[in-house]
Amino acid sequence: MTTYFPSSSLEGKQWLIIDADGQVLGRLAARVARLLMGKHKPTYTTFIDTGDHVIVINASKIQLTGNKLNQKLYRYYSGYPGGLREDKAAHVKETRPDRMVREAIEGMLPKNKLGKAMIRKLKVYVGDKHPHASQKPVAAPAR
Repeated sequence: MTTYFPSSSLEGKQWLIIDADGQVLGRLAARVARLLMGKHKPTYTTFIDTGDHVIVINASKIQLTGNKLNQKLYRYYSGYPGGLREDKAAHVKETRPDRMVREAIEGMLPKNKLGKAMIRKLKVYVGDKHPHASQKPVAAPAR
């Protein structure tokens, strides 16, 4: 008897769409990371990328709980001395909400080549319009 290993080809990979309007950032990120990894499929394998492509729309309407808008910091380092920049979550949400969502999701994926392949399948858009209509995205499963 042989062990079945799913193929990592495009066969069986769907395009899913998630509306971030009114959703909490961490809960949305955990849900999207699960879809990108393929943990919602019975063919999930830890070392093979079996996840789906995910489109997140309305990133500007994401919610943060508690006082995170004023307390949470996003740090960027240019690589130069004195190049560390800090922004509060309120400023990042106002200027680059897509980056806020992408960083939250990326932090929940594996930190290796497989994680990099998974994050490439994520598309985040600030508004409700996206250029992926030809891929025929379907609504993501509720859980």
